[in-house]
Amino acid sequence: MGNIHTVGPNESLVVSGGCCGSTRKALVVGGWSWAWWLVTDVQRLSLEVMTLSPRCESVETSQGVPLTVTGVAQCKVMTEKEFLTIAAEQFLGKSVDHIKCVILQTLEGHLRAILGTLTVEEVYRDRDQFASLVREVATPDVGRMGIEILSFTIKDVYDNVEYLASLGKARTAAVKRDANVGVAQAERDAGIREAECEKSAMDVKYGANTKIEDSHRLYSLQKAQFDS
Repeated sequence: MGNIHTVGPNESLVVSGGCCGSTRKALVVGGWSWAWWLVTDVQRLSLEVMTLSPRCESVETSQGVPLTVTGVAQCKVMTEKEFLTIAAEQFLGKSVDHIKCVILQTLEGHLRAILGTLTVEEVYRDRDQFASLVREVATPDVGRMGIEILSFTIKDVYDNVEYLASLGKARTAAVKRDANVGVAQAERDAGIREAECEKSAMDVKYGANTKIEDSHRLYSLQKAQFDS
């Protein structure tokens, strides 16, 4: 006889073997399957998300500066039949820790390789682009194991030679310099506008005084003509 085996959506039931030496393999996700005693093998493969922390220590960039980079990756076994079959062939009977170790080594290898092609500035200033590049390059390799990378981010970047600290100080100094230049330009522009306003006011005042003097002169001339 046999038993009915059930499985939730977070696991895959892998049923192989059967009567008359059958080599059929059934993959069940979130369902059930019948298994014959003695002649059918039933195993489970976790489909839960695995959180990994790939880390590369003192890896030299393209400039020869050693950096230590830590990332965070979310990975899981793909549920499409083709990839689930591949994952079962690779990891069936293995612990989750073993699966995580294999994926971690793959990610760290790509992280190390890509880090060696970038400058410190590229890594430091655009972590999202760096992370996207690692994910893009690593995806085909882990995909051949039936694994997909749900997300990959760079958590931390630091060095032991204070290159990043110097870079940060230089950036801070540049920001302060730009701020000072901006303040000076704003004050200069304000001074120019104030001078222009004063000039306009003086022009108006001068024009008004000129008209008043012209009126007085005309009045005096007309009065003198009338008196004579």
